[in-house]
Amino acid sequence: MYRFILRRIGQSIVVLFIVSVLVFSMMRWIPGDPVVVLLGDEYSPEAHARLQQQLGLDKPIVIQYLIWIRNIFQGDFGYSYINHTPVSSLLYDAMLPTLSLVIGTLIVGVLIALPSGMLAAVKRDSPLDYFSMGFAIVGYSMPSFWKGILLIWLFAVTLRWFPSMGYVHPWESPGEGLWRLALPSLTLGTFFAGLVARITRSSLLEVLEQDYIKAARAKGVRQMALVYKHALRNALIPVITVIGLQFGTLLGGAVLTETVFNIPGMGRLTVTAIFNREYHVVQGAVLIGVVFVIVVNLLVDIAYAFLNPKIRY
Repeated sequence: MYRFILRRIGQSIVVLFIVSVLVFSMMRWIPGDPVVVLLGDEYSPEAHARLQQQLGLDKPIVIQYLIWIRNIFQGDFGYSYINHTPVSSLLYDAMLPTLSLVIGTLIVGVLIALPSGMLAAVKRDSPLDYFSMGFAIVGYSMPSFWKGILLIWLFAVTLRWFPSMGYVHPWESPGEGLWRLALPSLTLGTFFAGLVARITRSSLLEVLEQDYIKAARAKGVRQMALVYKHALRNALIPVITVIGLQFGTLLGGAVLTETVFNIPGMGRLTVTAIFNREYHVVQGAVLIGVVFVIVVNLLVDIAYAFLNPKIRY
């Protein structure tokens, strides 16, 4: 088990290196010059050269990359020349709202997906099955920005149950923070639940057709005990895989949801930084996002061993 974890950590380091090289290179390939963004339309060649030297953009790209990596290992993600703030502070302030939204989305999605997927599998080809899968398809296929606008119109404007937009840290004001996260989490959570519910149904149906389940049923084991004690544990392995893979999708999909609900998260920060050609902000945001995705997928792999001990070997 420990050897497996160490091997995965080694693979993760290689992935981080490749991603850092790609992001660093692509930011310099896209059109636009951060020096021009700072100086405006009217500038002299001397001012351009002087500012380029101050930002370290006059050095070869390989030297720039090595300097950036060295600073990353020292905890220095660079400096935002638009906000006049260290990039680490911007990333910290933006990551907390995004993580709150993603965690809320995972909770909402799992609470919707697992019961509906299990009921659809147990009540196969029944009206409940058709309703659950129809809801899953609608939730998964509807664009998140459109779904968010509909939820704002229904629950914030018409019924006035929830605030339409804004963000408050849940640890500063738990009630207000969770209240404001309800609609954004429901927006992304129904998308997430749509996929997980379908995977749960198909995986549970496959397990219920196994010989050991048929033998247990022949011995008189009740249906609920058959599902919860014998079938669900094995059926959860592909479900957990999808949840881990969808974590990265949720980080990317949070961009539109954060824009609709005016949440100051990583999505808005990254998009704004791309338009302003802030290399350090984009590189740091992508690198932090990749680290979170790698850690979540490592935890998913470790969870396999607890769900099915045979996987440990």
